[in-house]
Amino acid sequence: MIYLDNAATSWPKPPETIEAMHAYLETVGGNPGRSGHRASVDAARALYEVREAVCTFFNSKDPMRVFFTHNGTHALNYVLMGMLKEGDQVLTTAIEHNAVMRPLRELEKRGVVIRTACCREDGTVDLDDFARKIASGITLSVVNHASNVLGTISPIGSIAELCRKHGVLLLVDSAQTAGSLPIDMQDMGIDLLACTGHKGLLGPPGTGCLVIGSHVDSTAIKPIIRGGTGSRSKEEYQPEDLPDKFESGTPNSVGLAGLLAGISWVTSRGVDIVRSHEVKLIARLIEGLQSIQDITVHGTRNPKESVAVVSFTCRGKTVSEIGLMLDERHGILCRVGLHCAPSAHKTAGTFPEGTVRLSPGCFTTLDEIDRTVDAVREASRS
Repeated sequence: MIYLDNAATSWPKPPETIEAMHAYLETVGGNPGRSGHRASVDAARALYEVREAVCTFFNSKDPMRVFFTHNGTHALNYVLMGMLKEGDQVLTTAIEHNAVMRPLRELEKRGVVIRTACCREDGTVDLDDFARKIASGITLSVVNHASNVLGTISPIGSIAELCRKHGVLLLVDSAQTAGSLPIDMQDMGIDLLACTGHKGLLGPPGTGCLVIGSHVDSTAIKPIIRGGTGSRSKEEYQPEDLPDKFESGTPNSVGLAGLLAGISWVTSRGVDIVRSHEVKLIARLIEGLQSIQDITVHGTRNPKESVAVVSFTCRGKTVSEIGLMLDERHGILCRVGLHCAPSAHKTAGTFPEGTVRLSPGCFTTLDEIDRTVDAVREASRS
């Protein structure tokens, strides 16, 4: 089997991730903050260790402004649904995932104004259009760091500079970049960072986080879930203390133990090393696919401007036909269709059918890429 669906969920996981989860269940197992016994204290200590690791990994300042979520979608919803209100204006781009667009469409029904910066067919953001639209009273800007359809990397530094100029907070969706591209919140000017743990950070599903910059007024974000936090238990009102304000209910401690191991694995090897490997993979993949007569590769087709996501279509074949042949005949697992991002496909001109998406990861080999190109060539001629 050749697994090329890492943009959905990375696989395989490092052995350290699995071992950490097993060890947590076997030796810790308590509920953090819910008791005073040693198992609970050990669990709380383990949870704080993950918080510190996330804070350091993204170069934020305060571990207590890292709070854990089920995934990146949950983190994005916390800001969008917890901050925006009737009359607010939000600026996004034309290549966003439905994790952004569906909350925004719901908020639009409640009186929030949505403005969309144009993107070119290859997924690059039109910064001139972004600059014009951000000058019109925007409250919040939400931008994905890289497209899950085209792989195109957004110029977050330039976007953040425009946001600062107009006093607009920037929320970055790092689902496709956390662990695969260097992210320095302070250096890049990111105010709020939403990420998932089960992709480039090599953690298990069911993990994610929101990192709130130290200068952001956390009182402006209302919790979308309220309940027990293990703190201020005599009160029936949600505490304002961080991170308790945003972490109601028992956390996925075993999953977060796995996330810590995944982050440690990436850190020990270096994000730059991971990035270098993935650039080599997609360079070989793009070159190979473009040599096939009936194949069209979408996006910038420049490995240095893209994460490890390559989308293509085949003349005379539906994307479903290609995906099925790759799976059944060659054991190559990919994703076909719209990838939960119809806006991106409309921008790329691939709506409504979508594309075949190949997304290698840090464990993919060049030999697997060559075998995949051969398989696509065969499928295009079948």
